[in-house]
Amino acid sequence: MPNEFIINHLPSNTIWLDEKEFHFFSGTAYLGMNQNKEFQKLFIEGISQYGLSFGSSRNGNLQLEIYEKAEEKLAKWVGAEAALTLSSGMLAGQVVALGLSAIGYQLSALKKTTPNSQFLIPNYFYSPQTHSANFHLPNIDLPKTSFLDWSKTIIERVSLEKDKHSVIICNSNDGLRCTPYNFSWTNQLLENQTITLIIDDSHGLGITGENGSGIFKKIKVKENINLIVVSSLHKAMGIAGGVVFGEKTFIEKLRQTAYFASCSPIAPAYLYAFMNSDKIYEENQKKLSQNIQLFISKLMDKSLFNFTENFPVFYTEHNSLFDFLYDNQIFIYSFAYPIKTGKPNTRVVLSASHSSDQIELLATKCNEFSKFYKK
Repeated sequence: MPNEFIINHLPSNTIWLDEKEFHFFSGTAYLGMNQNKEFQKLFIEGISQYGLSFGSSRNGNLQLEIYEKAEEKLAKWVGAEAALTLSSGMLAGQVVALGLSAIGYQLSALKKTTPNSQFLIPNYFYSPQTHSANFHLPNIDLPKTSFLDWSKTIIERVSLEKDKHSVIICNSNDGLRCTPYNFSWTNQLLENQTITLIIDDSHGLGITGENGSGIFKKIKVKENINLIVVSSLHKAMGIAGGVVFGEKTFIEKLRQTAYFASCSPIAPAYLYAFMNSDKIYEENQKKLSQNIQLFISKLMDKSLFNFTENFPVFYTEHNSLFDFLYDNQIFIYSFAYPIKTGKPNTRVVLSASHSSDQIELLATKCNEFSKFYKK
């Protein structure tokens, strides 16, 4: 099999390769918004009103109301005080990582401090598998241990930084190997320290949490902890952009940084579509959940995959599953990420766009693989 496959059309629940139609179970378009006709119609309406893009700084002297309205809606949805949109999830992570260094982070922004508090330079702690979008330096040597083992040591490590601003950065889950993360350790962080907790929820927002609102409401932190959630909007939400959630004071400080002012904003037509798509998101979230439950119910050998409840990604260590399914005109995710020379990561990805027949076919072929080919 070739290492790369090239097509000239946007993947939906099927793709065309070598003049053959394949069932497509890859990518990260979990809610199928990219090919949703109603969402496309709303996006086109947004283009008619706002054009293809907004060629200006978000801090310019002319503002588009749609940004403020969409950010208010996003913040209310996830349970945050405020939100800030950017043109990509990578930029969302970078504007936080670099913004913290730029503004120092004033202690008075936290609830239990005084207005005369000093500025502190951040001291960063990265968890295993943290996405590079959240790096404050080009290369970060991430811990090689598991998230569980890392979480058992982070409390003590941060407690030693009494007079510093500790910044803890992690993902909301292991999206590559479908492993959930436990965040009970956040309750053990000390109250007499300045701490910022940054969580990347790119693989959770839109499909996990209450009404798809992700992890923000699930994390309970003490008042001295500044909770920030960053996320791509391009995955489940189908919006080419990113977002930062957090305390209103911090979001405003972030907005005033030169780095944010220099960023191109998200295309407003996407936010127009988002503002008018509540029913579409709700229906697709329900359909995705049904597809997940159907696939699990039809799997005869559930040990073939590592998966979590109501999450649409199924990881397997059996990389030969790709070749087997490919021979049956089913295309799944299987390549090294994020470093191209690394080991392949093989996953089956379900979407709200898949039909019940497709899900059952996939399960049938996975059962055949388990019976005859798995070693």
